[in-house]
Amino acid sequence: MTGSADSPGNPSPGNTSPGTLVLAGTPIGDVADAPPRLATELESADVVAAEDTRRLRRLTQALGVQVGGRVVSYFEGNETARTPELVEALVGGARVLLVTDAGMPSVSDPGYRLVAAAVEKDIRVTAVPGPSAVLTALALSGLPVDRFCFEGFLPRKAGERLSRLREVAEDRRTLVYFEAPHRIDDTLVAMAEAFGDERRAAVCRELTKTYEEVKRGSLKDLAEWAADGVRGEITVVVEGAPEKSPGDLGPEELVRRVRVREEAGERRKEAIAAVAADAGVPKRDVFDAVVAAKNAAQAAPSDGKGLS
Repeated sequence: MTGSADSPGNPSPGNTSPGTLVLAGTPIGDVADAPPRLATELESADVVAAEDTRRLRRLTQALGVQVGGRVVSYFEGNETARTPELVEALVGGARVLLVTDAGMPSVSDPGYRLVAAAVEKDIRVTAVPGPSAVLTALALSGLPVDRFCFEGFLPRKAGERLSRLREVAEDRRTLVYFEAPHRIDDTLVAMAEAFGDERRAAVCRELTKTYEEVKRGSLKDLAEWAADGVRGEITVVVEGAPEKSPGDLGPEELVRRVRVREEAGERRKEAIAAVAADAGVPKRDVFDAVVAAKNAAQAAPSDGKGLS
């Protein structure tokens, strides 16, 4: 790999046409999955902005290519500061290639700020499509993929994580998350609490690598499986909320839905009315369920799941 990891450079003097920003997908595991155009772009770009220049060096060695332009680092820690420099190079006519450690730039990786800044300057932005952990996990999960929502990484703090999950507890779309191995057990427990023990899911680890594994089952079963520890890079796919027929929701589910709305900022009265309308049951039924849950919570040690 040639070039140096310092400030972005510009193409030859006299070039007054705006350049092009190229977002290139990189392998998520197996280097053989690299798109053929990636090698061409690495050799021809004026500037290559890489999330990790060391990983870029290993990738180019594996592909047997030489980077023709200048190499600069572009990661979460310097993304804000370096974006204007890269935009300046683009305005000057440079072809800037952006690569991250794995997968497509901007998808839970650096890239969004640079794309937004380039678009604002009317600079052309294109892509070299490549591997995606999101789409690969969806395809392998065995869950519906006609509608899905990518939620990225959940908050690290337990309370914030549970609150974020409850926000999408009624979403009918399949949900996709990234998670770190040392947090996956706690995350699956939180998902079981927010979505219900029996909601189906798939934990996909080390996709396209030697020890690839897809573990499918209920959230309760997956949480028990993960309790002993899970290694590798992980993508979690969770089944969307089941469609409910009017009137078939039990008191616990009615109370849970009221709680979710309250935590989102609704007053209890409005939350009860909305849940009753969605469930096709009288408001009185929801109100009685909430009162019963409150009384039960006051009569027993709190488990954090009742209404106060």
